[in-house]
Amino acid sequence: MKSILFLLAAGSLAFSADITAEKAGTVVHFAIEGKSICDYQMEPGKVPEGVAESFAHGAHLHPIYSPSGKLVTGNHQSDHPWQRGVWIGWTKTEFGDSHPDFWNMGKDGKITAEVRFEKLVQLTKNGFTSQHVFLDHSHSPDEKVLNETWEVAVSQKTLDGTLANVIDLTSTQTCAGEKALKLPKYHYGGLGLRGNPLWNAIDAVTMLTSEGHDRKAGDNSKAKWVHLGGEVDGAPTGIAVLIHPSNFRFPQPLRLNPKNPQLCVAPSQDGDWAIEPGKPYVSKYRLLVFDGKPDAKWLEAQWQSYSAAP
Repeated sequence: MKSILFLLAAGSLAFSADITAEKAGTVVHFAIEGKSICDYQMEPGKVPEGVAESFAHGAHLHPIYSPSGKLVTGNHQSDHPWQRGVWIGWTKTEFGDSHPDFWNMGKDGKITAEVRFEKLVQLTKNGFTSQHVFLDHSHSPDEKVLNETWEVAVSQKTLDGTLANVIDLTSTQTCAGEKALKLPKYHYGGLGLRGNPLWNAIDAVTMLTSEGHDRKAGDNSKAKWVHLGGEVDGAPTGIAVLIHPSNFRFPQPLRLNPKNPQLCVAPSQDGDWAIEPGKPYVSKYRLLVFDGKPDAKWLEAQWQSYSAAP
């Protein structure tokens, strides 16, 4: 059995010589054999130069890297500074007499709502459990709308001959009080993914869905998985989102942004719904990060394996 070394004095946990989970300030950092896999940004961190500090938000994953060390996510880009790596938020909502927007936080100088990191519940050798709160700022004092728990597992595996960084994310959202969060039909809102800034040009990013659709044809379609990628340092790389079949409205609708390297798994596209008191909303996703161009047969095989796992 491999030895387990606890480096508590350094504020980190190291399990074996090659896998580390380290809490450093407001970030949890995952690496393998010294190579970064991903960071979980708890509290708001730094924003790029030229982006207003009001757009600094936590509760997301960024940066995320491929096994060779290529960056696949973007954060607080100037065109959509509220987009941040991998995050979850709702856009068009009704909460009593207010309409909190948990997606465009800071757009037009307004922050009507906020998804805020609340607590790191547990840090393990290859993952964490954390809590977020969805706050409505339109009243004084702020009103809690949803409580959210993230359960994340991080690993690196060779899957049918391809080395991949694997991030499993389960989000559980529950009403914080007796009021439901109503979610009218809308074309985005849910799990968001922003790609590497190198892919900001329209022709620099590619997207592929489980139904064989590209960026244009796949927008407002449904899928079991979706891949986003492009070239970094002259070589292709990217990230795929595998959607668990237990998710609401599976196969889930997609928003594939036509103007920037961003996509969203958007259940509200299919019509009005709500997160109601006493009925937790659970969504599960697997992020596969790998080098090379996407292979549809390989991705389908990985989705089949993911969907069949207990």
